[in-house]
Amino acid sequence: MKRFLLILLPLIIFYNSTSQTDTSKTIVFSGYMEPYYAYSSSVPDNHTLPSFLYSYNRHNEFTLNLGYIKAQYNKNSIRANFALMTGTYAEANLASEQGIMKNIFEANAGVSLSSQHNLWIDAGIFHSHIGFESAVGKDCHTVTRSLVAENSPYYESGVKISYTNSDGTWFFSGLLLNGWQKIKRPDGNNTPAFGSQIQYRKNKLLLNSSTFIGSDSPDSNRTMRYFHNFYGQYLFSEKSGIILGFDIGFQQRMKGASDYVQWYAPVVILFHSISDNISIAYR
Repeated sequence: MKRFLLILLPLIIFYNSTSQTDTSKTIVFSGYMEPYYAYSSSVPDNHTLPSFLYSYNRHNEFTLNLGYIKAQYNKNSIRANFALMTGTYAEANLASEQGIMKNIFEANAGVSLSSQHNLWIDAGIFHSHIGFESAVGKDCHTVTRSLVAENSPYYESGVKISYTNSDGTWFFSGLLLNGWQKIKRPDGNNTPAFGSQIQYRKNKLLLNSSTFIGSDSPDSNRTMRYFHNFYGQYLFSEKSGIILGFDIGFQQRMKGASDYVQWYAPVVILFHSISDNISIAYR
């Protein structure tokens, strides 16, 4: 068996046209880049790391994992996001999408449903409601993504309704989706997919529960998938904390069957900030 050793040298560059002290702009532009070099001791001839990796997956190359430019609009009761991306992440994780859709990082718009409550309906292409890791490296505690993240959606498309209570402790969302990490619905598939998310935030504690119910196969041989993602994050101090996560999924072996394939994945991440610019994490 070949050994697998991955050495990563990423560089993260982020630009935002609005400072923390100036949030009055209606339209905000931002840009993001993750150039990197990776080396694997397995030395693959095609320079591609194992297919279960979607980020930093090119061996012995100086290349770009993810780069995007984004415009964000927010005024009164309307909000919208649009971002175009490129990089090896887009090539690997959106391989099943068509044409320009492979380069859509985010494209959605929403309308407030209440002048007195934080209640919104949004439609388009979003970041996934599942998991605590994203495609954006600066938002993750570890450089490489956990197998929990790599085997659950990074993005999704559809419509969602969301509500946040007045003090921000509770967040509720219900989603109608095109499928499991799908922009284009699979041919022959007319089965709606559903999702939900509940979050609780209080002081140093965050608890999250996310679900998915749906099928990505044609209706003629439809196999249903039932998935739940749970994670909790607790901050020991301003500089350190822990994340505990657990995913579990069930999928029918064949249409109408009572026999299911089951998978599950636990994850633990400890993180600590040494300074404002340096942090370490153990997974």
